[in-house]
Amino acid sequence: MALNNPYGASPVLQEPAVGAGVQILLLALLGPAIGMGPAGWLTGLGFAVGTWAVLSRAVHRSRLRSFGPANRVTLGRATLVGGVTALVADSFASPPPVTLLVGLTAVALLLDGVDGKVARRTGTSSALGARFDMEVDAFLILVLSVYVSVTVSVGPWALLIGGMRYAFVAASRVYRWLNAPLPPSTARKTVAALQGVLLLVAGADVLPHPVTTGVVALALGLLVWSFGRDVVWLWRRSRVTERSAAPKTAEEKDRVLEPLAG
Repeated sequence: MALNNPYGASPVLQEPAVGAGVQILLLALLGPAIGMGPAGWLTGLGFAVGTWAVLSRAVHRSRLRSFGPANRVTLGRATLVGGVTALVADSFASPPPVTLLVGLTAVALLLDGVDGKVARRTGTSSALGARFDMEVDAFLILVLSVYVSVTVSVGPWALLIGGMRYAFVAASRVYRWLNAPLPPSTARKTVAALQGVLLLVAGADVLPHPVTTGVVALALGLLVWSFGRDVVWLWRRSRVTERSAAPKTAEEKDRVLEPLAG
């Protein structure tokens, strides 16, 4: 059904559906090749349907003129992440195809820097695109943290890596000061990029187990430092804002009223 808006959003809304179709095609190729079990199939299909539903709603609300090349790159990354998610779910029941999992993850990580460059060069940057990119990144890190925690047997503490961003979002619903915009930070971007690389190295499981554990611990330590740094900055900013908005003291009020009294 066509949407009644000046931008003709119907073609835009078709893009998430195409992405879901490509996701299912990828599963159809991977499943028979590796003998994927029910857990992998159901998880992969659930990811495809969930991505389609959430992205369609976001696109509809954003009223984009067109989906844009950068968002198509991100959608391609999401398709790869869906494949990784299916492989990780399947790894709980049978030995995972590590080479395939590492390959899909590596391509998804390499494309992480492409969508932003495409958006800037084509002048198609948008709030939706930035959020879509961030959510794909966050979900990939969550899936990789589950994989190294369970399949690589690093331990349940590794789940903190994937869960930290979602815990921050949950906390921001209670503590509103966490929603304030953060200043740009090269350190934050570097730590975020390193999470995927370090978890990929750990997931490849080619290093001695103590070294693999150390790599994951390094990823967690960097993430705790980065989040802690941002939370402290936001807390200090909220204190300054509260002080500036607080009622003035009697002395300050007298200074304001003095010229009026004359």
